[in-house]
Amino acid sequence: MKRLCRIRDIQHAISNIEHDFQEKYGICFNEGTLLCTLMNTEKMLTSGEISDLLGLSHSNTSKIISSAEDKGYIHRELGHEDKRHMYFSITSKGKELVETVDFSILDIPNI
Repeated sequence: MKRLCRIRDIQHAISNIEHDFQEKYGICFNEGTLLCTLMNTEKMLTSGEISDLLGLSHSNTSKIISSAEDKGYIHRELGHEDKRHMYFSITSKGKELVETVDFSILDIPNI
């Protein structure tokens, strides 16, 4: 039972961190990981590649991409060789946001 209570405490701590992150930066944790992923990638990525890198379902990735795009943090571009493919990159506004993130907000307290 002790382990179950510890897992509950960890889950609660993570929930608080996610809430504080969203309050401070106006994006959810998954949008933040999307921006970091795009910022640390040399090339533009497809939604499938992003999904794999973030470990999210394709439908959840699509929602995260759409939200970040609506906020002006990422840009979409049609594929040059195959117009059916969409490629995504971080915008200068997205880079500016990532550079302002205080990563100490992500510290998990001792539980």
